[in-house]
Amino acid sequence: MSVTLRNRLIGLLLAAAIFAVDQYVKWLMVGPLRLREVGVIELIPFFDLRWTQNFGVSLGMFTADSMEMRWILVGVTSLIALGVFIWILREKVLGEIGALALILGGALGNIRDRYNLGYVIDYADLHFGTFRPFLIFNVADAAITIGVVIILARSLFLREKQPEPNDDETAHTPAET
Repeated sequence: MSVTLRNRLIGLLLAAAIFAVDQYVKWLMVGPLRLREVGVIELIPFFDLRWTQNFGVSLGMFTADSMEMRWILVGVTSLIALGVFIWILREKVLGEIGALALILGGALGNIRDRYNLGYVIDYADLHFGTFRPFLIFNVADAAITIGVVIILARSLFLREKQPEPNDDETAHTPAET
């Protein structure tokens, strides 16, 4: 098996694992923890489990307030997930594939919620008093965010170095005057 194929398989397994963990934690929130009925479970002074039904995407934008909008969001996010999947199949470097896998796994988890429920289950509430640095989120949201940050960081800080000219090439270049 080639290194590229191995990296892609690792990426697809990571995406599947993120999807599975996201769905399992959401099942815990709905089932055994009964968060929907309880509303809030205070864990520590700055982190609670808080039931939220997110009808929008990305910071609550593009709220699906009708059946048509719900299915448009399912379709658009599914197309984006398909694009990320194709991107994974074109990448070779494990760092890029891993970041894309985080995005794909998270996207699939949220797409499944929106398809089955009409909304995404959010529950993780990080807060410092009344200050909330993030909206209430879930494992899928965290994976997507981390994946995007990794891709941005890699594109900004890990640029490919231009090959250095060898001695023969520099010997034949005219001197500047």
